[in-house]
Amino acid sequence: MPLTAPGRAQAGRPAGKAGARRVATVTFAAQGMSVAAVYTTVPAVTEHLRLAPLLTTALMVTVALMAGAGSFLGLAAIRVAGPVSTMRGALLTAAVALMLIGWAPGRATAVCAYVLFGIAVGALDVGINTRAAAIERVHGRSIFGSFYTAWSVGGVVAALLTAAAARLEWPVADGLTVQAGILLIVAACVRTHTLPTAGEPSEPPEPSEPSDTSVQSPLGRRMWARLLPFGLVLLVVYVVDSTVSAWSAVYLRQTLAASLTVAPMAYAAYQAGTVVGRAATDRLVQRFGAVAVVRTASLLVAGALAGMAAAPGWLFAVLAAGTVGLGASVLAPLCLAAAARLRPDASETVLARLNLFNYAGVVTGGAVSGLLGSTGEFRLAYAAPAALAVLLLAAGRHFSRPAGRERRAHEAEVGS
Repeated sequence: MPLTAPGRAQAGRPAGKAGARRVATVTFAAQGMSVAAVYTTVPAVTEHLRLAPLLTTALMVTVALMAGAGSFLGLAAIRVAGPVSTMRGALLTAAVALMLIGWAPGRATAVCAYVLFGIAVGALDVGINTRAAAIERVHGRSIFGSFYTAWSVGGVVAALLTAAAARLEWPVADGLTVQAGILLIVAACVRTHTLPTAGEPSEPPEPSEPSDTSVQSPLGRRMWARLLPFGLVLLVVYVVDSTVSAWSAVYLRQTLAASLTVAPMAYAAYQAGTVVGRAATDRLVQRFGAVAVVRTASLLVAGALAGMAAAPGWLFAVLAAGTVGLGASVLAPLCLAAAARLRPDASETVLARLNLFNYAGVVTGGAVSGLLGSTGEFRLAYAAPAALAVLLLAAGRHFSRPAGRERRAHEAEVGS
């Protein structure tokens, strides 16, 4: 397969890593907005449809399970249509799902809408991370943190839109329709930019670029072992993330007696903390190294979760949620970037595997927190992950793996 010369576009496609980075950044923001729109409207949807607490928990777990399935559908779509087309299709599907959630006339329609959203966000996740890994390789330095900063900004915007809609006493359908409209605009603006190449393909080929998949070596039996440290970190991160994201609004509403206007503020604070943390991630890694950043972030998360569990009122809980976001924010992008470097020629498959840990954490955190919350024990739901966060300290050393060792490990896999 002929390689595209650096700086030149294929037919009908603009060239340039700057344009590709802009598209990926906006898409990350849209994904963050869609997830926040779903999580921050849980109290309003629950009250509107009169859902039982256990059914609400089941819905949040279902979203995570469907996202796991969606990531493998996204992997298949990438192989057929490429990552950019996968991103565009997933955004359109997520927008439809948001409108269905808002306008659902009954529980059955709501369940179907949440299932559709989970599939869409899972496909979007693997598509956008595959594209981001390719863009980072072209830049030759750590930029994953900037993408996840955009994700968090989108989450903050969505949470504030939810709070504003509640303040204006809009029906939940109107607020979700506005946010779905934003996703549709982003999907319409997504374009494919041809990335420069430096001796190897920087992304899975688009449909107009058929590839000989027979020349791509298999991942090998050792890949699961090499992914395990990053997978465990990602699992714990998403236990924490789902506990705060999916249930913070309900926690403020039910346990701390906050209004529907105030309830989304913990999620907004959490995402605001992630904006700050992720904006600083790349510089912190360059200055102090990934190991020190991971270990410091782990301690910060543990302390902030304990503070959230003991919060005497909603304001304290909001501040603690922001601190959790500050610490947890750096861990996911560092995991994804490190895993993608293990096999640059098959990053989409590696990331799909890693996503299993992601969604296992979301399911575990969402289910346990929801079950504890339904029995009135939301405080324990935030105390328990604090202990798990300390376990991340042991995994920190794996983030300093030299490139030479990665190359030798890959050669050993191929030869085995």
